[in-house]
Amino acid sequence: MVDPLMHKELFNSDKTLKETFSNIQRVLPDNGVTLAMVLELVGKESFLVLSAFLSLPFLAPVSIPGVSTVFGAIILLIGISLVLDRPPCLPTRFMTHVLPSDKLRTCLSRGLIWIHRLEKISHRRISIFCQRHLMSRVNGLAVVLSALLLMAPLAFLPFSNTLPALAILLLSIGILQHDGVFVLLGYLFLVLTVFYFALIALMGVQAINMAISMALEWLW
Repeated sequence: MVDPLMHKELFNSDKTLKETFSNIQRVLPDNGVTLAMVLELVGKESFLVLSAFLSLPFLAPVSIPGVSTVFGAIILLIGISLVLDRPPCLPTRFMTHVLPSDKLRTCLSRGLIWIHRLEKISHRRISIFCQRHLMSRVNGLAVVLSALLLMAPLAFLPFSNTLPALAILLLSIGILQHDGVFVLLGYLFLVLTVFYFALIALMGVQAINMAISMALEWLW
C-alpha cells in the first residue's frame, strides 16, 4: 500500500507531469510493481495520467517483455471510457500483473526526457479540440485506435511501438493540458502509424506473392 501522505505529495495539483512521474519513479518498490499500485499512485480519477505513464516505456530502447499487450489493453479501456464518458473498468488480471521495478525505472528515466520537453512547449491552445463533448469522444476513439496498434504483435519491427506510443502520449497530454496543438500532433502520429503499418502489410503481401510465384516456377 502507498502511504497516504506520499500520495498527497505525489499528486498535488501544482505539480507538473514530470514531477509526478519522477516521484512515482522514486517510490517504486524494489521487489516489483503491479499496475494496481501504479494506479493507486496516479489517483483513480487521473486515468489520462495513467495512459501517458503507460506510453513512456515504449519511447525508450529498453524492452519489458509482454508489456505492449497489457499496457495497450489498459490504454484501450481508458480510450473506451473517454468515448462512453464514464470511468474505465480495469480487469484484475491486468492490474495484478507484476513488472520489474529496475526496468520500469530505466524506461521512466528515458521517458521523462520526453515529458520534460513536451511540457515546456505545452500551452492552453485551440482548446476546442479538447473540451467539447463530441471532441472528447473523437479523441477517445483516437486513443482506442492507437492502443490497438500498440498491441499489434510487431514489436520486432523498428518504431512499431514507438509511433502509437507517441500518439497516445501527445493525445493524453493534450487533453490534460487543454492543448489542441498536442491533440492534433497526436492525430498526426496516429496517421503516420497507420501508414507505416499499411506499408509493412503491403510489403508482406508482396513478399508472399513473390515466394508463391518462385515456388510455382520451380515446380513447373
